[in-house]
Amino acid sequence: MFDALYLTFSAIAWAIVGYKARAWFRDRGNTDLGLTALMTSGVPVVFLFSAPSVYRAFDRLTGVANLAMVFLYSAVVLFASGATVLLLRWTSRGDAAAHARAAARSRFAVAALAVAWTTAIVCFAVGRPDDVEHPRDFSTAYADAPGVVAFLVLYLAIFGISLAGLGTLCPRYAAQLGRSWLSRGLRTLAAGCWLGLLYCACKVVGFILTWAGHDVYWLSNGVAPMSASVAALLVLLGFSLPAIGPRAAAWRRLRRLAPLWREVTAHAPEVTIGESRWTTRWPFSDLEWRANRQMAEIRDIQRGVRRHVEQAALDVARSKARAAALDEHRTAAVVEAAALRRGLANQQTGHVPTAHADSVVVTVSADPAEEHEHLARVADVYHDPMVDAVLTELREISAARRP
Repeated sequence: MFDALYLTFSAIAWAIVGYKARAWFRDRGNTDLGLTALMTSGVPVVFLFSAPSVYRAFDRLTGVANLAMVFLYSAVVLFASGATVLLLRWTSRGDAAAHARAAARSRFAVAALAVAWTTAIVCFAVGRPDDVEHPRDFSTAYADAPGVVAFLVLYLAIFGISLAGLGTLCPRYAAQLGRSWLSRGLRTLAAGCWLGLLYCACKVVGFILTWAGHDVYWLSNGVAPMSASVAALLVLLGFSLPAIGPRAAAWRRLRRLAPLWREVTAHAPEVTIGESRWTTRWPFSDLEWRANRQMAEIRDIQRGVRRHVEQAALDVARSKARAAALDEHRTAAVVEAAALRRGLANQQTGHVPTAHADSVVVTVSADPAEEHEHLARVADVYHDPMVDAVLTELREISAARRP
């Protein structure tokens, strides 16, 4: 079970790391992005060596029992080192002097971590008392071995300090960003850091209780590794949300807009740039560009049919929406959908009202994201029975006015 669980986590983590590395290869001048890709690469390594079968196979290959634990914890220290440097860079934004101070502090921090971790590895080599492998109970099995305890304490100190710093700083930055995918990512990252501190606390408490003669296997070797696993996934998700979130939102918006876009552009194919560029490429490429382009082309068509829409179309739609007690957002969507359908129908017959509507676009916000969501709601209600009822009433009004 543990093999399947940790190898699955490792595969997920490698996919996320690959996504971040791909982004960095496209923007190699972005030092923070490169640092993020490097530090997060330690997470899938941790999951890989946490799988008992991989742990034992590595030890058999090297001929040194429990050496896999050193590689596992070294991957954690790689993450901690990257997090420390990232913290120093984030807190030293400013002029050239601030950048120079950040660089100097980063070099000092990395050197200090390297010395501390080298000392920890020496303690491991000196203090390992036997050749029995302990992939799942390493900390409790060697709780009475001073060298191994020193190795574990140094590891927990490095890991815990970096998590505490990152977990404290991320919410501060998130509070300054308002509602955005970056702020969500920072808060998710902070949650992963604090859950990681729970792992450190469980290990320390396990040591203390073991020394006091009370073995708590379930705490040190059950709760601790599972909390660390979930924490690692949250950290990776936090680093990925700023990039994945907008693309996921664009994909959702694209799927919602597509039926409306296909229907309205069939009346005016000249406004489109062609579907071939979209269909011949990877379906998840250029999602934001494609969604924005669909919205722009729908808006172009709306402007083109404005003179074919009478003001009564908007008035009747608002009246029916109020009668149905629709909220503000759905009312705006129903009004715009009715106006667009009426405009396209009148355009086909060549009918131009003597007094057309001032606009068939209902602006709900200056925020592009909210405008995109509004147009997606228009697509959702485009063939709603209420919109059908509006058009039916307009046809009846037009018929009654004919001599």
